[in-house]
Amino acid sequence: MPTPTADSTPIAWPDEARRELFTRWMGGVATRHTLDAASLRAASADASFRRYFRVDGAAGRSFIVMDAPPPQEDVRPFVALATMFQQAGLNAPRVLEQDEQHGFLLLSDLGSELYLQALQEAKAQGDEPRIAGLMRDATSALVQWQTRADASQLPAYDDALLRRELALFPDWCVAREHGVTWTADQQAKWQKVCDLLVASALAQPTVAVHRDYMPRNLMVRPAEEGNPGILDFQDAVRGPISYDVASMLRDAFISWEEPQEIDWAVRYWQQARQAGLPLSDDFGEFWKQLEWMGLQRHLKVLGIFCRLKHRDGKPKYTEDLPRFFAYAHKVATRYNGLGPLAHLLEPLMGATRHDVFY
Repeated sequence: MPTPTADSTPIAWPDEARRELFTRWMGGVATRHTLDAASLRAASADASFRRYFRVDGAAGRSFIVMDAPPPQEDVRPFVALATMFQQAGLNAPRVLEQDEQHGFLLLSDLGSELYLQALQEAKAQGDEPRIAGLMRDATSALVQWQTRADASQLPAYDDALLRRELALFPDWCVAREHGVTWTADQQAKWQKVCDLLVASALAQPTVAVHRDYMPRNLMVRPAEEGNPGILDFQDAVRGPISYDVASMLRDAFISWEEPQEIDWAVRYWQQARQAGLPLSDDFGEFWKQLEWMGLQRHLKVLGIFCRLKHRDGKPKYTEDLPRFFAYAHKVATRYNGLGPLAHLLEPLMGATRHDVFY
């Protein structure tokens, strides 16, 4: 999840050998692309092991360098997906140089204005036209991705992957972050909820899924270039059609009132159906699929954020746990069969249960 920064701190390397590999590679790249290697500086922070640097070129241009150290990271999916996005007519970084063996890429620069930043500012200022324009562009780009990308080239978002993701919640959020051990009865309730969520996801039409289509991974770009710029797509899969919509509307770092979420979801649903995507004629059914898909994602993210804290030494992400607990609890108290999940969530979030369907 890249976040642009302005950082002049000297770049640190985990070891001298990797620094030497990078220096050698960067020397050749700088010569071929007329880059000022001395201008190299940090461009973003990331939840993974990847790092991004910005470097200046000729005529006022700048470029992005990705440092993705093997074996923790593999740049090949990023390279393949960048091509797929461009073939779909979307604005993704172009890969200009690559060293797949050592995990170094030179990319075109999509700028430093995040959708998240722009939406937060517009929300604070009450600039509804600005918000509407940004979300309209993001929705159109998503429909274009779903209609033009060849999903058959992507790995399946199958039963096993959905369940591995859900398992992150009890393993890292429940047990590690909160120190809670579920009883056999609680484990059984959890498994029933997982069965329902996985069945709902697998019953949906499948399309190419970005898998993290949220404002922190979208860049504000000029209309003539193609807005938005799209980042962090290397984990794309073939999966449920509602997944990226849920990611866009119920984000990790900015929240909206539900009437606004529904309005945007209706606009997506109408546009997607007009584009020929196989959505239900009943918006209510699509909204339920979106909510259940979002719940699966939110439980996963609760686990991921806790894992980032405890395994990777990145505690800042857990500051957003309350937002995800709120998302998850709201859906769990709304639908038949999900009520037991609310019981499991409440001891972790300090909530009280009211008028919940079982």
